[in-house]
Amino acid sequence: MTKPRAPKRFLPTSPFKAPVTPPPKQFAVGDQVTHDVHGLGRVIGIEDGIAAVVDFGSGQERILSPYAKMTKL
Repeated sequence: MTKPRAPKRFLPTSPFKAPVTPPPKQFAVGDQVTHDVHGLGRVIGIEDGIAAVVDFGSGQERILSPYAKMTKL
């Protein structure tokens, strides 16, 4: 069994540019979204950056932040 690698840290004296972290995704009530597992849906509720409640037609799902598998259309 192997240990997961520790994230590389940026040194201020490094000649290479620091990695850019993308801003967290923001969703609003009424946004149409797509999810890798559940498919197309519409955001029906937001829980202050913790989760989004999405209606996928076949059911409602609570998707937790950072919304890795969900994108806004």
